[in-house]
Amino acid sequence: MTFVKEHFYLNDKVCNYLHTLTPNFGFNGIGAVIYYRTYSRIMKDGNQEQWADTIIRVVNGVMSIRKDWYSKMHLPWNEEKWQSFATSMAISMFNMYFLPSGRNLWAMGTDFVRERGSCALYNCAAVDSSNLPKSAFWVMDMLFNGVGVGIKINWEKESFYPNKKDTEIYVIDDSREGWSKSVYQLINAYVSDENNNRCKYPTFDYSVIRPKGSIIRSFNAKASGPEPLIKLHKQLEKILDDHVYGKISKTQVVADIFNQIGSCIVSLSIRRSAEILLGKADDHIFINLKNPNYFPERQEWAWMSNNTIILEKREDFQVHMPKIADNIVNNGEPGLMNLVNIQKYGRYGQEMPDSATLCNPCSEIPLEPYEVCNLSEIFPTKCETEDDIFNAAIYATFYSSTVSLLPTHHPETNLVIAKNRRIGVSISGIADLRDKIGSVSLIRTCRELYKLIRKTNKQYAQEAGVPESIRVTTIKPSGTLSLLTGVTPGMHYPTHNYAIRRIRISKDQSIINILKNANIPYEDDVYANNTLVFEFPIKSECNTRSAKEVSAYEQFSLLATMQREYSDNMVSCTIYFDAIKEGKMIKNLLAEFISVIKSVS
Repeated sequence: MTFVKEHFYLNDKVCNYLHTLTPNFGFNGIGAVIYYRTYSRIMKDGNQEQWADTIIRVVNGVMSIRKDWYSKMHLPWNEEKWQSFATSMAISMFNMYFLPSGRNLWAMGTDFVRERGSCALYNCAAVDSSNLPKSAFWVMDMLFNGVGVGIKINWEKESFYPNKKDTEIYVIDDSREGWSKSVYQLINAYVSDENNNRCKYPTFDYSVIRPKGSIIRSFNAKASGPEPLIKLHKQLEKILDDHVYGKISKTQVVADIFNQIGSCIVSLSIRRSAEILLGKADDHIFINLKNPNYFPERQEWAWMSNNTIILEKREDFQVHMPKIADNIVNNGEPGLMNLVNIQKYGRYGQEMPDSATLCNPCSEIPLEPYEVCNLSEIFPTKCETEDDIFNAAIYATFYSSTVSLLPTHHPETNLVIAKNRRIGVSISGIADLRDKIGSVSLIRTCRELYKLIRKTNKQYAQEAGVPESIRVTTIKPSGTLSLLTGVTPGMHYPTHNYAIRRIRISKDQSIINILKNANIPYEDDVYANNTLVFEFPIKSECNTRSAKEVSAYEQFSLLATMQREYSDNMVSCTIYFDAIKEGKMIKNLLAEFISVIKSVS
């Protein structure tokens, strides 16, 4: 099946012009390392992409999606108009005034997206675990595509011990879907599906899976062989056996299954894996999943997810949250998610109902089960003029709105996309901008940006004949993109003005030899095979105050401001605090601010 049949190409004159420009990567060139490690693909002629090549591929890809939609819907397409728009968007993107998500820098404009749909373009996804076999299949497939997934721990069904003598041979297809379906088969032998059916205990045939070291062209990587999947099957079988015999709780079963799936994806060295587990405030087991005193055996894989509790009733806020504050002071977790505000408000104080019950791993996007969301990002401190900032917001909104026109290969996901068209236009370098222009000007800019993004989304939705997005703005944490551009991530202050930044790189990437020859310090990654960790000295480029110089109270205040003035989704925020000086304040700070924010860790 071909998802995108139409093609759009920037004209040669524009492409040649982009190749004459020099990218301004961040942190004295570390941004370039990030780019070549993470986003630069090998082109069909065998050469490595340069920044201009990536920009051209991404712009051609997103414009092809919109052109294809207009063709399918029999809508008018003005090539001259869209060439002019795409040219301006490409220059803004090249200058890093705005960027699509890292997922899009990597995958947009590839044959993979054209042939298999939009899954690989999405940052954020979430699912509940009520249908455990189905949700495990969906999560593994999403993680394979590079999507971060939130998982709610709400599985209530019974499990059964399968007859392991009455088996069925299951040949595993050598594909993402094949690996994911094998996990479904194994869990479904223990746990009924939505129709209360269970399959026979599977005897897996791994012979079709390509051997270790084979080329995976869609990943630009080498195959791991079947060993990581064999290990995962053994781990899942033990988890399910232990539960059937009453050794572990339902909460731990769900947590272990999804953490082990994530660990498997990471071990392949072709994808990072982001997860968040969402649990109830009164679930003592959930709250202590990362506590080595309670679950020492989990410490090998507990790191695989952030863990957050959902606050949804009065008792959660008044009784359970104060108790959890002690855990937060000691180890920073669990995070908190205010479901009341998520479902009632867009920006705080702006009533805008939402059916979301979940969130993504970094807690910047509320989501319904099986929903996904794609993000884009504005970098105001990279812009030369105020017009650059507002034009960047237009391009970012257009970009994310266009991605939502392309379906995924999951029908249940497409239903939610078609209903919500949820997007997230983020801002990074907020701490830089605030220290540079002050809070009054920051608030004014945020209000104007929100109005513009809403207006732009409505305009392009009406032109495409679809509903405008239920939510349009967010503040994401911006890990690698902030390094690429050289700004502070999201709304966070830099942890230090001077620091050693460690970057993980797979051993089979060509940049490894360049870094070794440059005598960049490195060591083996203790968590992932076939991976090295390189060390780079960095200095904050904007002389912004470090997190140590900003009180926890001021960080909470900025979080509340961004939730009130800009983000109608959520704000991803990690509060840094001095445990000795401010630890005793955390309980009161949570009580003071939780009613006006949607999430915090």
